Amino acid sequence: MAMGEPPLRRCLVGGTFDRFHIGHEVLLSTALRHAEKIEVWVSDDTMARQKSYLIENWEHRSTEVTQWLQSNFPDRYSIHSLDDEFGPARTREDCDSIACTVETNTICERINSEREMDGLTKLEIITVPHVEDALGGVVSSTRIRAGIIDRRGQPWVSDELMVNSYRMDTSLDAELKAPLGEVFTGPESTPEIAMGKALEQIIHPPPALIAVGDVTVQTLLDMDVIPDVAVVDGKTKRVKLPESENVDETFFEQVLKAENPAGILTPSLYAACRDALTSDLSTLIVVDGEEDLAPMYLHRLAPLGAAILYGQPQQGVVLRLTDEEVKQRCRSLLDAFEVL
Repeated sequence: MAMGEPPLRRCLVGGTFDRFHIGHEVLLSTALRHAEKIEVWVSDDTMARQKSYLIENWEHRSTEVTQWLQSNFPDRYSIHSLDDEFGPARTREDCDSIACTVETNTICERINSEREMDGLTKLEIITVPHVEDALGGVVSSTRIRAGIIDRRGQPWVSDELMVNSYRMDTSLDAELKAPLGEVFTGPESTPEIAMGKALEQIIHPPPALIAVGDVTVQTLLDMDVIPDVAVVDGKTKRVKLPESENVDETFFEQVLKAENPAGILTPSLYAACRDALTSDLSTLIVVDGEEDLAPMYLHRLAPLGAAILYGQPQQGVVLRLTDEEVKQRCRSLLDAFEVL
């Protein structure tokens, strides 16, 4: 064997590989330090969807794995579809190793026990430690889908949001007025028409249904839909509503208060949004000031797949499912705000 060549010939690596992240990179690169070639077995959609409907499809997941490997270790890998827990590892005689994380090590031990009973050579188990994220947790697809961290292990929100207030730069006015999601139109006199169109687009029950704005919240309540989180400020089109038209707080299991002047994002609003999204109770956030910018915090705090609804003047209602793209957009927009 030439100096520097990996000591093993062929290593098996199995996993879901959803939202391909830095932990996946470490797993694959470690396997390739030990073996000349690797076979990556990516869980098929049937297996993956047993974990969560939010897991991306096999084609997308396998493509992300392929792109990273091709950029870093060309010609040293192959990609396959995995349709059971063990894959080919129990019977293959042309492989000499298997790579796994700490939590799947026991599966590899079981595979070796079965191989031994069948008279096959045990696979060398390469156990790869977890990558720690910036919050002290483990970088995982689960935490990424929960909206806590990005794929590099960085949090979507920071402690600075608990202490700083931010003023919107006037140069962002046009961008912030543009809808963050898809607009569903309908007459202002019957807002339930636009709302009905939006709700029809939510195929799966979202991890959280979030409504921003008095008319938006009231329309949902009139349709017998209680959002998990609702944010109101007692105004419509920045005109104060008569007290008799305020959203009835008794529809919700808890009510939080926040202070947030127009054009500002405050620690008070951030804390209310955070507490609402981490609660199991349906929550109404009543803002003293304005709630227009609340989606900037809500998207960054929400799990992937959360549905956020808010009104679009003279048009209807906007729906945006929280994803990594909108989280990044809200992060970038806030970076352009002035710290007060």
